[in-house]
Amino acid sequence: MDSEERTTNRSEQKSRKILRSLIRKQPWDLLLVIGTGVSAAVAPEIPALCSWRSCIEAVIEAAEQLEVLHPGDVAEFRKKVIKDRDLLVVAHDLIRKMSPRTGDTKPNFFQDCLMEVFDNLEQHIQNPVVLQSILRLMERGTMVLTTNYDNLLEIFGQQQGKPMESLDLKDKDKVLQWARGHIKYGVLHIHGLYTDPCGMVLDPSGYKDVTQDPEVMEVLQNLYLTKSFLFVGCGETLRDQIFQALFLYTVKNKVDLEHYMLVLKENEDQFFKLQADMLLHGIKVVSYGDCFEYFPEYVQDLTAQICKQRSPDADQVDSTTLLGTSCVDCAKRKLGENDLDLSKRVKQSDNVDTSAGDLGIVKNFETQVQGNCAGPPEREAENWALSTPEFQ
Repeated sequence: MDSEERTTNRSEQKSRKILRSLIRKQPWDLLLVIGTGVSAAVAPEIPALCSWRSCIEAVIEAAEQLEVLHPGDVAEFRKKVIKDRDLLVVAHDLIRKMSPRTGDTKPNFFQDCLMEVFDNLEQHIQNPVVLQSILRLMERGTMVLTTNYDNLLEIFGQQQGKPMESLDLKDKDKVLQWARGHIKYGVLHIHGLYTDPCGMVLDPSGYKDVTQDPEVMEVLQNLYLTKSFLFVGCGETLRDQIFQALFLYTVKNKVDLEHYMLVLKENEDQFFKLQADMLLHGIKVVSYGDCFEYFPEYVQDLTAQICKQRSPDADQVDSTTLLGTSCVDCAKRKLGENDLDLSKRVKQSDNVDTSAGDLGIVKNFETQVQGNCAGPPEREAENWALSTPEFQ
């Protein structure tokens, strides 16, 4: 078998591996959770982007070079990176060590180290295939959040002429707009961005104002009930305390929910055990292959198959509001507000992006319904959520 034939067979095999339940999702039904694997595939020359461990090691190295960490602390943290299993705890301790002793993380030396580590990111984009796929989904209404500090996606999107916007949890108005589907090219950085002078944290206490705001928490957690989360390039995300605080604590009936996670299958036994364990929590673990090099092509194939799906109510969609009659009826039935003119409410919002991807529904129990209808009434209503299992 020659090289070309092997390549063809491998491509066909990978296409068959993609779950039908996933590729039948409409783009606006998905919310992508982007982890370090995406950045590692895009800019492999930057070690800090390859994993949490590499990122922490790079920050420690920068702290030593900038002399913002005592030599004894540098040595201690290097030992912890090697020995400790919970790298999120190590990262949290590292941030606190470079922060004021009051416990407030602003100002701190941590962002200075990150700026050193992530300097000139735009010059290191080598393999943009994954970013191209993500942008293609965003064009059709897929929402994106990330645990990464880098803004590679935004940089690449701006290069393609897209009005990309980096968001963080400290801007309540922007977070609410994003969660309601009104910022089409917004990327929510739940840990913050390395360029943000306000600093970044890794525990819920750093975002008390957000986690204690019922309006913000309700609209964010509602995403678990209206979207199917697709974890791409993620490893430690499910153990992340911020992620758990924002999305996981109130989730019930996890086994009835449907989310997806793309993983590398390095060990067959471990993979199938992980698959069985996560299925109990409503997460379908899918392997993109036994080699990281397969990751970009798999994401590209997956995106192509999702984007070619036609909306069941596409012919009925109104060209002005992009909310067809069936969608309005769906909203009325779900909320029990038969007098609600959803189309008018959507038109009144200056920030609504009228693209097919902005269909979905997010219910605000305290005030009013905001646009974002999930689909036609013929489709069976689905609830999705995630769990808080130990994930390595």
